[in-house]
Amino acid sequence: MTDETARREASQAFPFEVDFGEELKGAFFLEASGMDDEAPVIEYRSGISPVFSTIKMPGIANYRNITLKWGRVTNCSGFWKWIGEIKMNTVKRRNILITLRDIDNGSVRRQWLLHNAWPTKIVHTELQADGQAVTIETLELACENLSINMSS
Repeated sequence: MTDETARREASQAFPFEVDFGEELKGAFFLEASGMDDEAPVIEYRSGISPVFSTIKMPGIANYRNITLKWGRVTNCSGFWKWIGEIKMNTVKRRNILITLRDIDNGSVRRQWLLHNAWPTKIVHTELQADGQAVTIETLELACENLSINMSS
């Protein structure tokens, strides 16, 4: 089975393909949430303003943690080494690309790029002897910035 065939089959079962960086490709998840950003409103009134009200302006953008659910990782050793770096407080922040693929033909529908992201929480599934279990139940990622690419 070629890499392209394997990726197409995985994208039919797991529509979110996650690229954690050069050596950590080949992760697939069923669900992804938290891909939104917020700019809080800052109200300001100059001390010399003749108007007795504030002006509103956008504040510093902040981003929620991204949650990926029900996933599997094909390059396990590199992924678990990266997760292990959290415990040693030496985790390398990465630019992570989350791609939503069309379940029919595998084409890219939308992409989210997480800038300077790192894992904050991982929940494992229960172990099962049949080998068909999903590897990761929940993976939570913190990021400093988020950009979205809408494909046509």
